Amino acid sequence: MHKLIIAISAISFPFAAMAEPSLARGEYLVRGPAACGNCHTPQGPNGPDMSNELGGMMVEKSDLMEAWAVNITPGSRVADWSDEELARAIREGVRPDGTVIGPPMPIGLYRGLSDDDVMSMVMFLRTMPASGNETPGSTYGFPLPPDYGPPIDTVSSPPQGATVEYGAYLAGPVAHCTECHTTFGPKGPMFETHLGAGGFEFHGPWGVSVASNITSHEDGLVGYTEEELKTMIVSGERPDGTQMQPPMGYAYYATMAPEDLEAIVMYLRTIPPLPDP
Repeated sequence: MHKLIIAISAISFPFAAMAEPSLARGEYLVRGPAACGNCHTPQGPNGPDMSNELGGMMVEKSDLMEAWAVNITPGSRVADWSDEELARAIREGVRPDGTVIGPPMPIGLYRGLSDDDVMSMVMFLRTMPASGNETPGSTYGFPLPPDYGPPIDTVSSPPQGATVEYGAYLAGPVAHCTECHTTFGPKGPMFETHLGAGGFEFHGPWGVSVASNITSHEDGLVGYTEEELKTMIVSGERPDGTQMQPPMGYAYYATMAPEDLEAIVMYLRTIPPLPDP
């Protein structure tokens, strides 16, 4: 099942010197469209336990895996990692000790995060209150691949704005919409043949939820208006008033800038039509 994982690079990131990270941008991404807390913040009876923000929790338990999103605050072992090492773990899926990070961390898409954005996220993570929460290691009933691809050199930032191009960046590398909503095969999301067609099952306290088709097919988004799509993304409420299930990060997406939400919807409309798998 799941993903590919990373080639280990002993060289430092070239963008460490050229990037211009921003704390404000990092906070916006981590607490907004990237929705890091959707996996890394423990859930209490009334929702995310913000007193332990990004302290880690179990994110998937099935016959194939018991996956834990680890503590990524300064109270964890990442405090001993350099900024470049933490950025590499996010973007390439390899820890400083050479071990690889398994699913459901969407490293395949995070490889497309721009240099400035990944370093902005690292900058903000360094400012988080330290959590002492400890999580066990993840276990998998299948071998993890050796890497997600070759070491990353540099990734430029796309122009921001309400455009299809920027929407593709937000829905892909940033918010990883296309990760969850693409049909999965034995090696993970089948981006080349089933982009956005849905069908992946998520297991959690709510039971089982299935990722919807988000292509421009009648099984997907054709019947929804722009405003209806935006409402579903930021609130999880369908046009008929029923509520969509987790793990969609509605609360995080609700903080998105209007032009970013507009860009995502513009991009979703361009995904080629595919029927439900």
